[in-house]
Amino acid sequence: MRLTRWFVALAALAALLAGSGRALADAEKAPPKDFASFGTLRCMPSEEARGQALAWLKSVGKTDDATMKAFAAIWESGDRTILDRVTETLCLGDADAATLLAEARKIGAAAPLEIPAILQDAKKPAFFRANLTLAYAKDLSNRRVYEEALDALNSVKPEQVVDPASFLFHKAVAEHALTDRLAANTSIIRLLDDVTDAPERYKMVAALMVYDMLGWQDKDMGWISRKMDNIERRLELARGGPTTQKMQKQVVARLDEMIKELENQQKGGGQCNGGNCPGGGQPGNSANNTIRPSAPQKDSNGGNGSGPGDVDPRKLKEIADVWGKLPEKDRVKAMTDMTRDMPPKYREVIENYFKNLDSSKNNK
Repeated sequence: MRLTRWFVALAALAALLAGSGRALADAEKAPPKDFASFGTLRCMPSEEARGQALAWLKSVGKTDDATMKAFAAIWESGDRTILDRVTETLCLGDADAATLLAEARKIGAAAPLEIPAILQDAKKPAFFRANLTLAYAKDLSNRRVYEEALDALNSVKPEQVVDPASFLFHKAVAEHALTDRLAANTSIIRLLDDVTDAPERYKMVAALMVYDMLGWQDKDMGWISRKMDNIERRLELARGGPTTQKMQKQVVARLDEMIKELENQQKGGGQCNGGNCPGGGQPGNSANNTIRPSAPQKDSNGGNGSGPGDVDPRKLKEIADVWGKLPEKDRVKAMTDMTRDMPPKYREVIENYFKNLDSSKNNK
């Protein structure tokens, strides 16, 4: 198994900062690659891409003067990437492609539920399908429609497109956002190892994603926060169906478990429920039973966000029991007191928990 220098360096840095070898061990669990393309992927040179785009345009019968003039204008512009120029050429020669991308870019448009037929049409040339798929997935990714962006990218290969770096970068972004750590690690390794001319901005963001994933733990507050981010994103896309509802139930259930574990820990003199302390701590060790903030608190609503983020289990349980009966001003005060020392993202998780709790009680 081969790990890129970037990956190893970041893993080692994370291990050093954490004072533990756990992060590096996690990094080494990345799956082996089933390909051998070290340093062989690159953005297609401009002249080669232009030649292929022109050949495709002629193959679909678009050779009139107006089209040729528009094509020349696209490729004479110096402020567009190779992928952008190829994409504009595809839209110039195929009205369905132009409509597809216009819809994909439209803010507020309904998210697609499946890969469009045009991207799966085997009668279309590979050059057309692969690069239109990448352009389509990139537009969806920019709107945070990660599920269908990833489905589309999985239908082609980076070797088939004019810009492999964009392909692997947006694939990694979608996999990271959907919390598929192993898949994201694989895409990032390919981006950093195999693409000879990947832009520095892609490398930097990829490195940050690696560093972020090294700190992921199952069922801790970070896990809940990532779930909540995905729930919020799906609701913004009008995807409040069974998948989103299942995620909401998982969050509420895990918060209930954490309350019970903290309750049992205090009742039992430091023993957590089943030996599972929230946040990965050890029974009886209060230093390890805290939720560490990942960023300073940015607002002025109580505290400075630099505290450990402990939740008093008894207070949380007491407030949960009477939440539906509390006046609004008492709810605000209770929420402020409970989340005073929490970093913003964890405070939001607790607030959303009580909103869900209130909603579920009102629906009974």
